Amino acid sequence: MKQSQKILLGVIVVMVGALLVSDVGQWLSLEVLQQQMARLEAYRQAHVWVVMVGYFLLYVLVTALSVPGAAVLTLAGGALFGLGVGVLLVSFASTLGATLAFLVARFLLRDWVAMRFAKRMASIDAGMRRDGALYLFTLRLVPVLPFFLINLAMGLTGIKTWTFYWVSQLGMLAGTLVYVNAGTQLAKLDSVAGILSPELLLSFALLAAFPWLAKTGVAMFKHKQIYRGFTKPKRFDRNLIVIGAGSGGLVTAYIAAAVKAKVTLVEKHAMGGDCLNTGCVPSKTLIRSARWAALARRGEEFGFQPVAAQAEFSRVMRRVREAVARIEPHDSVQRYTQLGVEVLQGEAKVVSPWAVEVHTEYGVQRLTARALVVATGARPLVPDLPGLAALQPLTSDTIWQLETLPKRLLVLGGGPIGCELAQSFQRLGSEVTLVEMAPRLLIREDEDVSDAVKQRFITEGMTVKTGYRATSFVVENGEKVMLAEAENGTTLRVVFDQVLMALGRVASVEGFGLETLGVALTTRKTIATDPYQATNFPNIYAVGDVAGPYQFTHTAAHQAWYAAVNALFGSGLKKFRTDYSVIPWATFTDPEVARVGLNEAEAKQQQIAYEVTRYNLDDLDRAIADGEAHGWVKVLTVPGKDKILGVTLVGEHAGELIAEFVLAMKHGLGLNKLLSTIHIYPTWNEANKYAAGAWKRAHAPARLLAFLARFHDWRR
Repeated sequence: MKQSQKILLGVIVVMVGALLVSDVGQWLSLEVLQQQMARLEAYRQAHVWVVMVGYFLLYVLVTALSVPGAAVLTLAGGALFGLGVGVLLVSFASTLGATLAFLVARFLLRDWVAMRFAKRMASIDAGMRRDGALYLFTLRLVPVLPFFLINLAMGLTGIKTWTFYWVSQLGMLAGTLVYVNAGTQLAKLDSVAGILSPELLLSFALLAAFPWLAKTGVAMFKHKQIYRGFTKPKRFDRNLIVIGAGSGGLVTAYIAAAVKAKVTLVEKHAMGGDCLNTGCVPSKTLIRSARWAALARRGEEFGFQPVAAQAEFSRVMRRVREAVARIEPHDSVQRYTQLGVEVLQGEAKVVSPWAVEVHTEYGVQRLTARALVVATGARPLVPDLPGLAALQPLTSDTIWQLETLPKRLLVLGGGPIGCELAQSFQRLGSEVTLVEMAPRLLIREDEDVSDAVKQRFITEGMTVKTGYRATSFVVENGEKVMLAEAENGTTLRVVFDQVLMALGRVASVEGFGLETLGVALTTRKTIATDPYQATNFPNIYAVGDVAGPYQFTHTAAHQAWYAAVNALFGSGLKKFRTDYSVIPWATFTDPEVARVGLNEAEAKQQQIAYEVTRYNLDDLDRAIADGEAHGWVKVLTVPGKDKILGVTLVGEHAGELIAEFVLAMKHGLGLNKLLSTIHIYPTWNEANKYAAGAWKRAHAPARLLAFLARFHDWRR
């Protein structure tokens, strides 16, 4: 706990203690109020402003400290000041006091609760951002829980302070009116509890239900409006139409067929999408060939004569195409047809929320379905820079058409794609210059990760320039030149033979009817989806790169399950929110980088408390034996606990080793569980266990161990 929190807590304890010692509770009762009413009234008449200010401050204090007695004070407001002034004083005093209690709870407990129950609080905060005002308004109108508990509980959530204030002011007004009005008839009251009759409580409940009914009505109206101008078919040809046969589309269609739905999958290019044809499969095949070349040059380390590994680039690219061809049947039309999916190869055009026209070589076919899933992926970003188009830049889509190795290759972009391809071409014999406009490579990773990858690149002969933004491309004396600038005005000039643009990917959202239909986009120009993968048209869903927020093959497949199930069963049945709580990824450079959950940069940015445990792989027996004794396992945990917040792995087989931590985080297993699990010796997976052991040593029970030392001394 911070010093300021300790001070505030101490002040609160002293104030509450003072109230208890003064036995203020005996004064905040209906009986005492009725007995002392004559004296209070006389004093009020003599010192009206003093009483009003004193009453207001006392009410704020009692409410802020969550001391019982607010109901009696409210009655006193009606008895002393009448209905109008009483409501005015009580309404503002109660809301101000409640807001102070809310802020105190947030200041003292919010960080601790968010850290201890991070996953649950993330879900609660998402709900509060969406419907927090309605939740609070309902609780204020129907006091199932005491108001002071509501104040404290809301302070632990992410609801905005101003929202809490004005909703409380409005929501407590009805109850304030009832109690202040009852206070004007103080002499006739028998008990505080008797003020709220069953009829009055029912009225409050109906009033509380009104916003929810209104919200439902508005949603129904919006639903009707969004489909306005479209005629819904009375019957449908199919249950589901999927546009795009990449990872997201293939998995969506597979799941739909598995549950016996009639599903049609439409693809205008090659089955398998980017991953099979221009992404994961060809790039990892190329990386393997490049890695072999790098290992061959290290022959002396392993007891061999030096080897001059000279790549025959056309054969390397032939191997890439052969790998794609061998995997191609997994995503083929034949396989998915056998699984029960109707596959149409043609260009899809969405003509209504329920209808798609497919343009094939045989003509135009019109299909209808209850739901559509858009999985059209993304394309490489090629910026409109002066002189670039004339140089016919390469992208991650077109680089696989090369037959000749570029002598001087310029790579723009230091993200995963740029880093992987830059290192591969450097190892195959190109002179590579990698330029990144951010201050470091792999900007989403921690700085130590970026530094490790950059140093390896430099060691292997690559030129790495960070902090430079490309401004133009020119041809000088027959040579291609890129000009770039840093923020400080420094100019960079790079001569190259070919340039690879690896600046990210743009979602494919145009050209097939979505813009005409009115499907909403995000600020990042991806399709906007709700937590169930639905667009602003409730029967149209989107998955994968076209939707985001992640552009990974495995997240597209992950989203596909939710889209398929919600599209087929969500209307009137069960809907499932997409779970993004444990998303892993890897960058297949050498050293490999893999991550799941938070890293240090994100934890600091989100102000999440954490501890770091680090195990260096130069200590691992298998790493030493394999000649790859470099890298580390870095685990972030809840302070004092073995609960895993995130893991970053750097080194050999990082993409494989991360799986154990993904499983642990998904199922709530802490480092103690990993430590107690047998790992085969000698394997790379032991690194995970040793990282858990490092955490255990740092949290060894010092007092218990000291006692055991004395115990063993006594035993001797």
